[in-house]
Amino acid sequence: MAIIAGIMVPHPPLIIPDVGRGQQVRIKDTVQAYREAAGLVAALKPDTIVMLSPHTVMYADYFHVSPGTGAKGDFGQFLAPQQAVEAEYDTGFVEELCGLSDDADFPMGSEGGRDRELDHGTMVPLYFINQVYRGYKLVRIGGSGLSLADHYRAGQLIARAAGRLGRRTVIVASGDLSHKLKEEGPYGFCAQGPEYDKRIMDVMGEARFGELLEFTEGFCEKAGECGHRSFTMMAGAMDGMAVKPRRLSYEGPFGVGYGICTFEVQGEDKSRFFLRAYQELEQEQCRKKQEKEDAYVSLARKSLEHYVHTRRMIPMQAVGGNLPDEMLRSRAGVFVSIHKNGALRGCIGTISPVCGNVAEEIIQNAVSAGIHDPRFPSVREDELQQLVYSVDVLGETSPIKGPEELDVKRYGVIVSKGRKRGLLLPNLDGVDTVEQQIGIARQKAGIGPDEKGVSLERFEVIRHGDKG
Repeated sequence: MAIIAGIMVPHPPLIIPDVGRGQQVRIKDTVQAYREAAGLVAALKPDTIVMLSPHTVMYADYFHVSPGTGAKGDFGQFLAPQQAVEAEYDTGFVEELCGLSDDADFPMGSEGGRDRELDHGTMVPLYFINQVYRGYKLVRIGGSGLSLADHYRAGQLIARAAGRLGRRTVIVASGDLSHKLKEEGPYGFCAQGPEYDKRIMDVMGEARFGELLEFTEGFCEKAGECGHRSFTMMAGAMDGMAVKPRRLSYEGPFGVGYGICTFEVQGEDKSRFFLRAYQELEQEQCRKKQEKEDAYVSLARKSLEHYVHTRRMIPMQAVGGNLPDEMLRSRAGVFVSIHKNGALRGCIGTISPVCGNVAEEIIQNAVSAGIHDPRFPSVREDELQQLVYSVDVLGETSPIKGPEELDVKRYGVIVSKGRKRGLLLPNLDGVDTVEQQIGIARQKAGIGPDEKGVSLERFEVIRHGDKG
């Protein structure tokens, strides 16, 4: 096996004595576990270490692989510039991985930003590893804003590259757990924080990697974690492999969770192709949802699918005879939202109607959500079966005097100042307060949080399909 092990480790700079200046004694179990994990790496003597760090270059729709022949960095930003780390990159591995990604039309490569200094998510693990082993070359990869399933696929490509080259490879998944464990912590307390940490340590402690794909984006965001994408990529690199997991430690005295686990590869295991099982379940769930779609959601799905297949808008005569009169006779603003693996994949809409009827509005906005939302790449044909749609038909807007007339579950909001106008739909996951709702709408409009002279409008919607 080219992938011989993986380690899951945190990256608190204060664990470095010159940075912590004594504080590291409060996480002595983490220090000891780190040394044990580094000892495993030394015992295995890998040719290559693949470092998965959430603090290197990160894009919304692309996995960045650090280019060049090597990099170095120090802990100067943490007032310890005398502590430096240097690494030589495995250029052959990077070239092979980028070639495999291109062949698979997968968004991973070394284009884009060039971070010439090592990040602390990389340096902290290497600080411990370098104390006991230096006979390796490094590959450094960042996460992305893409789905967890795509992170798992990225891991699969890493394993394929290691296998093609015959490199003995260890995966280091660098990432802290929740940053919201205590009120006095750096980001305060959130109930999802300790819940995430318990759940992730149970999953990783038993190497139940398939469950990593079941964590929702909203839950992870509320928990304030930073390692889940790294853990999922590592799991993908060990897809179809039997592993021996060891849970070494968990601590969180500073309000941030630190967990360490190791995974030694034991051979093949055909029961551990987790992404395949996840996709089969997902497709079955999507099929069942499609069977329950009403005319609004069905039209949105058919409109985007027709465009992706043909690059033409679906003609009204092909669908009009199967639609209820209300969609053909009424006009309204419409928003179409698309989700994939629980994450937003596109959302475009109109505040006021611009088409002849609601059906035409849905057709236009479904295609725009899937193809023209600037936050995401255009939907690919191989994604269509994984998409879930919702359609919001907007009611009349009415001006209000202030936030006290809003209800995030019932009303959407429009924030305006001059020509700037931002809208946020009601009843969205992760938007729990009126202040959040207005703040996001301000951001969408390009209106600063302290700008005065802002007007507010509210509206109700009729939602068809799953909410986003």
